[in-house]
Amino acid sequence: MAAIVLDQLTKQYADAAAISNVAFTVPAGSFTVLLGPSGCGKSTTLRMIAGLDTPTSGRIHIGGRDVTDLPPAKRRVAMVFQSYALFPHLSVRENILFGLKVRKEPAADYQRRLDRVAGLLGLGHLLDRKPSQLSGGQQQRVALGRAVISEAPVCLMDEPLSNLDAQLRHEMRREIRALQQQLNMTMVYVTHDQTEAMSMADQVVLLRNGVIEQCDTPDRLYARPATEFAARFIGTPPMNLITLDSVGGAMVPAGTSGPAVPQAPAAARKLGVRPEHIRLAAPAVRPAGSAHQGQGQGHDAERGPGQGPGHAATVQGVEYFGADSIVTCAIGTSSGIAVRVTGHLHAAPGEVLHLQWDTQHQHFFDAGALALAAG
Repeated sequence: MAAIVLDQLTKQYADAAAISNVAFTVPAGSFTVLLGPSGCGKSTTLRMIAGLDTPTSGRIHIGGRDVTDLPPAKRRVAMVFQSYALFPHLSVRENILFGLKVRKEPAADYQRRLDRVAGLLGLGHLLDRKPSQLSGGQQQRVALGRAVISEAPVCLMDEPLSNLDAQLRHEMRREIRALQQQLNMTMVYVTHDQTEAMSMADQVVLLRNGVIEQCDTPDRLYARPATEFAARFIGTPPMNLITLDSVGGAMVPAGTSGPAVPQAPAAARKLGVRPEHIRLAAPAVRPAGSAHQGQGQGHDAERGPGQGPGHAATVQGVEYFGADSIVTCAIGTSSGIAVRVTGHLHAAPGEVLHLQWDTQHQHFFDAGALALAAG
């Protein structure tokens, strides 16, 4: 195992910085995901860890060694590329062994290591095939095998699942995570897909415009976003952001006369609430097939501790997904507010619902888009 430490890493291209003062630690034996939209600097960061790009400033340490100025071959890292980079004229066996042969490692050890990797990845019956005879998932396993057989303590992956369909991505997520845990490797994984990040990572480094927005565990990234960007990037649908105004010393949704949002700090400019934390409060349209129109909805007069007041919301649309529906609403001047409702909710555009959420699920952001503590 080997920890990775990035110390104030910057990569400058002409007058633009691809990344700026990026600093974080990947604990030994952990799975860290670099997450963010295209152009945020995640692949540049990975390539600098691998030694494929040189930082303008800052240092990189792997396993306690300063490797900033070392070539890739001296860093003891394996890498899986987005394109798989398999040799079409070589068999699966030869593709997996290629790196060992180039590095002139002892040939007597080849078969033992090949058998181990083929067993781990289920490739034993495919060793004599060419890449063109494999499915996308099988090609991905071969690329993984070529990385794993090196027995390097660090494995780097650059969007390795982006060429696969949704079902294969789901299967390969489980396989990669299980492989990392079984081999106890230190893994750094680049993706723009927040589902991959949340389901696989021990630690997520969320990047935007070359800087770190938040470096945290998946559960804290979801439950305690540090910025508006983090709040909106994580979650499907993402967190709702409702613009706030001060009216008579109370904070209310902009474009409404209230009710006031409880515990809102005076510096708050936006309120964040996730779709799954919003419920329909009476009066409200019930999901199709409900036996009792008012059951379980909770009138404002009967609110329990921690429950916020009901806010009138105008329906903009409903998307039905089988187990639940996503209702899109507007509260005052804030539109596109998503609400996750169990079952199939029948509500027409223009209809008024009343929305309610518990104060413990409120998030507040100031004018600089930074998270605030509740008042």
